[in-house]
Formats: sequence, C-alpha cells, structure tokens
Amino acid sequence: MERVRRRRNRGWLALAISFVLLLGLALWPTSYVIQQPGPVFNTLGSVEIKDDEVPMVTVEGARTYETAGSLDMLTVQAVGNREQRPNWFEVAMAWFSPSKAIVPVDALFPEGVTTEQREAENAALMVDSQQDAVAAALSELDFEFPSQLAVGQVADGAPAEGKLEVDDEILAVNGTEVSDLNSLRDAIAANGSGTPADFDVRRGGDPVTVAITPVSAESADGEETSIIGIATKVLYDFPVDVTIQLDNVGGPSAGMMFALGIIDKMTPGELNGGENVAGTGTIDAQGVVGPIGGIRQKLFGAVDAGADYFLAPEANCNEVVGHVPDGIRVLSVATLDDALTALEAVADDSGIDALPTCERPEGSG
Repeated sequence: MERVRRRRNRGWLALAISFVLLLGLALWPTSYVIQQPGPVFNTLGSVEIKDDEVPMVTVEGARTYETAGSLDMLTVQAVGNREQRPNWFEVAMAWFSPSKAIVPVDALFPEGVTTEQREAENAALMVDSQQDAVAAALSELDFEFPSQLAVGQVADGAPAEGKLEVDDEILAVNGTEVSDLNSLRDAIAANGSGTPADFDVRRGGDPVTVAITPVSAESADGEETSIIGIATKVLYDFPVDVTIQLDNVGGPSAGMMFALGIIDKMTPGELNGGENVAGTGTIDAQGVVGPIGGIRQKLFGAVDAGADYFLAPEANCNEVVGHVPDGIRVLSVATLDDALTALEAVADDSGIDALPTCERPEGSG
C-alpha cells in the first residue's frame, strides 16, 4: 500500500513539473509579433489633436461643400516589438483569430533599426503620401501646379552621402534637365558607374553643383544599373492650401482615402451617396493606387467601424480572396478613377455588380 502511495505521489509530482514547464514555455517570448486591426479614421470627419477636435482635412483657397457618411482610412496595430515580444500563449490565441496575423518580428522591426528610426521613417512616408494625395486630388479636379523632384533620403555610405542633402531640389545631371524619377534614372544610367557626374541642385534657394560617382548595382528586375544611393520625393507648389491633420499614424497606405476625402469636400454632392465606405491603398500624383500591408486586418477594422463597402488595391486582391468578413462588399481599384467610379455606383445604388471585386466568383474552385 505504501509503495502504491509513493508511486501515486511521484505521478502527481511529475504532472506538476510538466505543468510548470508547459506554463513557462507558454509565457516564453517568441520571435513573432501580432498584427491586428487598429483605429479607424473618417477622412470626412474630425480627429483629436492635443485635446481639440479638428477636421482631418481642411481646404483653403477653394470652395468646399458639405459631406455625409464616411470615407474611412484604416490602420493596423502591431502587438509587440523587438524589445517586447508576445509569448507563445498570446501567439496561440492570435492563431485562432481571423482578424489577427502572426508575422516574424524581423518583417516589421528589422534588426539594427531602432523603434525611433522606424517611427521617423513611417512619419516621413505619411507626410509624402499626404502630398501625393493632394496632388492626385487636385489633378483630378483639373488644377494645374508645378512640381520639382527632390532628395527624400540619403543612404548611409552611399556615393551621395556628404554631397546631397534631404530637400535638395534636383535640377539637372551633366547639364541634362531632370523632371521626374525616370529622367533622373536615365541620366544616371547614361553617365554610367565609376565616372563622376555633375548634379545641379537648388539648396535653400541657392544653386549648387556637386560631383557624385555612381556605383553599379542590380535592379529589382535583375538588370545591372547605376545608382547614387538616394530616395526621392516630389515637392509641389499647390494653388490650394490643403491641410491633413492626423497624429501618431505613419506609413503611406492612407493615400487613396485622403485623395477621395479631398475630392468629396471640393465637389458638390456626396461622393459616397452618404454611405459608409472604407478603403486603403497608396497613391501617387498620377492617381495610381498601390498595394499595402495588413489588408486582412483592415477588412475586419472596416466591418467593426460599420462600413458597408471596402475599396481594395487590385494588387492586394490575392490576399483578400477567401478572407472577406461577413457584412462588407469588397471592390477592386487600380487607380483613383476606379475608386471614383466605384463610389459613383455606390452613391447611385446601380452598376455595382459590374465592378471588379476581390472575391472569388461563385462556382470557382
């Protein structure tokens, strides 16, 4: 009897130890972070800035009109970072939630990049996306305005380091005028690698010429090219003063919704017919809508915000098919004109069935 009791006690002890080990493992930090739906902002509405409610989009210098419904921009939150990572229990719980995604920490927080650097980069992307959104919206409304290619960032150790500065306006390369990114690339390619090129820039209003020697590199399509190690941006001289106010949100993914919000405020009637519409996508000055990250989480954020329609970048459709939450209709857009066509159909409540979607056709495998 005593032997049986000792055996039973040993069994309970082993079970207790196993439980403690399992609990410790569950609470052990992982190499992942969790993405989930973040705050939703109506580009037609107001936001809180330093305890004051202010319109997200204000327009001065042009007539504006009343709006209704919503044109929501969406965000994604990251649970955890390189310093504070979710434990295995949190990751396991997220695995069973369709509104959350588990991604490697390196995908969102690259090694060697501090949280402050990441936030600064996202803030810069947000500012640039707002300017591109204003440019796309005003172009759609037939406003004309000049623009100038400028330096947005200089890579550490790049040939341009110490030669070019952020906000330098790039005027010419070897005497050839530069008007956009493609013409800049062509001019650098024509110069070739290993040979100094003269860059005419305007810095703080003053003309400056610097010599930079491009180096050889492989482009995204595998072709050999010449680079100087800068990222560019476009500076605009708008005839209308458009201000977008939004704190603590970074990245370029709200560009399309900013453009739509501006157009709605500057045109009579209600662009969305008073309906609740959400969407996401980058945008350039020509109105091309680009892909974004975290679109599945944004779909759930849109549903939670009460949106009935969702404008999704065409390039993200492969991530959307089979993952559309109940209660929302997804429309695929590749350009600002596509988005305006979709909103017109929503406002008129007609022709929606003929629009491109990101949903799998009935009967397909």
